[in-house]
Amino acid sequence: MALPGSVREEVTVAIQRLDGEDGSIRAVTPVGGGCINHGVRVDTVTGRTYFLKWNAAAPSQMFAAEEDGLHALRAAAEAIDETVRPRVPLPLARSADATSTTGGAWLLTEWLPPGPDSGEADKGLGRGLALLHGIGATTPRPLPDTADGIFGWERDNWIGSLPQGNAPTDSWPDFWRDRRILPQLQLARGNGFFRGGLMDRLVDAIPKALETTEEASLLHGDLWSGNSYVTDDGRAALVDPAVYRGDSQVDLAMTELFGGFGASFYRAYDDERPITEEYRSHRRALYQLYYLLVHVNLFGASYEAGCRGAADTVLAAVG
Repeated sequence: MALPGSVREEVTVAIQRLDGEDGSIRAVTPVGGGCINHGVRVDTVTGRTYFLKWNAAAPSQMFAAEEDGLHALRAAAEAIDETVRPRVPLPLARSADATSTTGGAWLLTEWLPPGPDSGEADKGLGRGLALLHGIGATTPRPLPDTADGIFGWERDNWIGSLPQGNAPTDSWPDFWRDRRILPQLQLARGNGFFRGGLMDRLVDAIPKALETTEEASLLHGDLWSGNSYVTDDGRAALVDPAVYRGDSQVDLAMTELFGGFGASFYRAYDDERPITEEYRSHRRALYQLYYLLVHVNLFGASYEAGCRGAADTVLAAVG
């Protein structure tokens, strides 16, 4: 898809403000990955390179939330040794808070060039992600004094093109039920899915399934293989976050849902931050259920059986 003229004009002005030199765009090259937004590499006439994503239908608040998430992940990663620190692109500029009437909303970040995989990237990302999760609930910045709990985030954001509520609470089971499963389940039921009682039993089982969670980690929030790649220095980059504070194993569950991460990733993670038996028995399925429900709501019935299978796994483990 061609870069809309209004977006090109706005981005050119933004680049000129950033660099103090001609921001004219010389080339725009599509970058593969997500299916919600358009992503391109932008090369300027002065030899600078950036990454740009835009969406003609999205509110600019969606990219404001993503910008916030990138800053949070970068700040957290700064506390990790540079040799295993995941790379996170620096947000540089975005569209104004009012959605453009022509081109849409956009976000400009630094360009982290992709590189060859030496076979060590998965291992490094596994350890780096575990260390990132270990930073805990109070960094990179504390929740505001008005927050009601440690699980959540100070602003809502998006998962794909769907709103993701993050109002904080002290109860992780309540958060997972009320901010994750129920909103997506209600949306799916409004579209004719899940008419039986299976999902009602699943919702009732959430407090028991998650009752031992105490620590809140900063999560990427949408960690499938398309949101991580190997960069030119051999380290993995994390992109497209949907951040909040929660059980660190949510990110693990998403990495396993659609594949793309090697065995060395999980071994390195487990060595640094042991994966619990509860995760293997039922938490993985319960956390994957959220993302499967999102996919039902975005893409339709082909994901319904996966949702039912995940619910069956949880109920078989916890009753």
